[in-house]
Amino acid sequence: MEIPVTLLDLAGAVALLLWGVHMVQTGVQRAFGAKLRGFLATALSNRFKAFFAGIGVTAILQSSTATGLMVTGFAAGGLVDLVPALAVMLGANVGTTLIVQLLSFNVAEVAPALILFGVLMFRRTTAGPRDFGRVLIGLGLILMALNQFVGLVTPYEDVPSLKMFLGAISTQPFLDVVLAAGLTWAAHSSVAIVLLVMSFAANGVVPPDTAFALVLGANLGTAINPVLEGATGGDPAGKRLPLGNLLNRLVGVTVALIALPYIGDWFVVHDPNDGRAVADFHTAFNLILALVFFPLLTPFAALLRKVLPTRVDPGDPSLPMYLDPLAAETPVIALGGAAREALRMADVLESMILGARDAFERGDRRQISETKRMDSVLDRLNTAIKAYLSTLDTDAMNEADHARVTVVLAFATHMEQAGDIADKNLLALAARKQKHGLILSKEGEAELLAMIDRLATNIHTAASLFVTEDERVARLLAAEKEVFRAMEASATAAHFERLRANTAISPEASSLHLDALRDLKRINAHLVAAAAYPVLESKGELLPSRLRQDE
Repeated sequence: MEIPVTLLDLAGAVALLLWGVHMVQTGVQRAFGAKLRGFLATALSNRFKAFFAGIGVTAILQSSTATGLMVTGFAAGGLVDLVPALAVMLGANVGTTLIVQLLSFNVAEVAPALILFGVLMFRRTTAGPRDFGRVLIGLGLILMALNQFVGLVTPYEDVPSLKMFLGAISTQPFLDVVLAAGLTWAAHSSVAIVLLVMSFAANGVVPPDTAFALVLGANLGTAINPVLEGATGGDPAGKRLPLGNLLNRLVGVTVALIALPYIGDWFVVHDPNDGRAVADFHTAFNLILALVFFPLLTPFAALLRKVLPTRVDPGDPSLPMYLDPLAAETPVIALGGAAREALRMADVLESMILGARDAFERGDRRQISETKRMDSVLDRLNTAIKAYLSTLDTDAMNEADHARVTVVLAFATHMEQAGDIADKNLLALAARKQKHGLILSKEGEAELLAMIDRLATNIHTAASLFVTEDERVARLLAAEKEVFRAMEASATAAHFERLRANTAISPEASSLHLDALRDLKRINAHLVAAAAYPVLESKGELLPSRLRQDE
């Protein structure tokens, strides 16, 4: 029973280590995620600033994957060139080595103090101290897990079966690389795997050369996750950055593996402490890789563009483009992707409204059918956004993130409901007008088209407001509700005046005209509720009721 129990204890220690790394990352993301994303966005003007920004952001987040997801979002949206995006990833790879350097010193004794202070801060009511307490608890758990792991493994160093296994992998560096890459891919954390390898080396469980090969595998494995899990949508251009990062690491690992017999001896001679030697090798590998590839980024980016050209055909518009499943582990990034997907819904709604305008003006039956099919696009995107947001890690979200989830869901829901009105009511009226040959008066048609044009403008305003959350724009959009109410009332009054003056207007055409005016006003109300009301409510500028309150 002793060996199975020990294996269970080892698995528990590894799980504790992974959870500690997760707590550090989520604590930092909750406290600084949005600010780090904004800082990274402003630092992408050139490759030099981008490189150092990648080091800084990743040193804080301790996740090159999280940094890569941020930059991939910028690059996929055309907000940043591929060269500085690749420079960020080179810096991110260096940034992940800093916590390994810190923990390579003998700091296990401070673990209880870190957890104690972390718990005290976590029990505070304000978000900032709670998030920082989460980081301290995570660091304490990492140190405790490493200490426990070493304590469990040390008594079994001389077990024949273990010595045979370690002897087998010690003579196969390629096998070491593959093994560590697979473990890193499964754990989603190169930091955790390198820390384990460092503990093995420091306690003589594996020889230095084997430890170095395992570190190379961990560096390769952390670049596999974004390629396999991060690419969504059908555009190959979105895969350029993660694939470029994987390729430069693959080249670096191949060269380092060939030179390992020579550089491994040099590290052992100059750093007798095997644990420190592993940490230094990890840092040196990423620094040298960055120095080698940095001057080659421009031709490397050109090669990636040639191999992975932008797809001209958008494919199925109902397929989500920005709901990255890998980003769900980092809510501050995932919310940005969900917001971009919701903005696509606004674009689809605008196309429906403009299609309805052409239908009323020209009466093309085929165009009406094509425009009505856009409602299914809105339905599918709305469903995809809701399902995606439901997968987010709530423990990694602060109050602002939860509020943003509510805003994104409300926006997507109102876009879908506005699309339903356009499909089932507005376009149905246009189809009836065409089918029965109904003719609106010139004045009535002009009123209807003017209202549609104003509605299309309000869709633009709502989309802009959804991004900026500017209170002034929110007030302007909210005022459009009164404008549409007045436009409907004025058009209705003018319509009845024309009816009294011209009895030749058919009752069916009259009913169609009034129904279309009402539907346009309802769609506009959804735009106001989708974008203006959430901003005004968050600013305390929205009354709970329009009814006059008696004193």
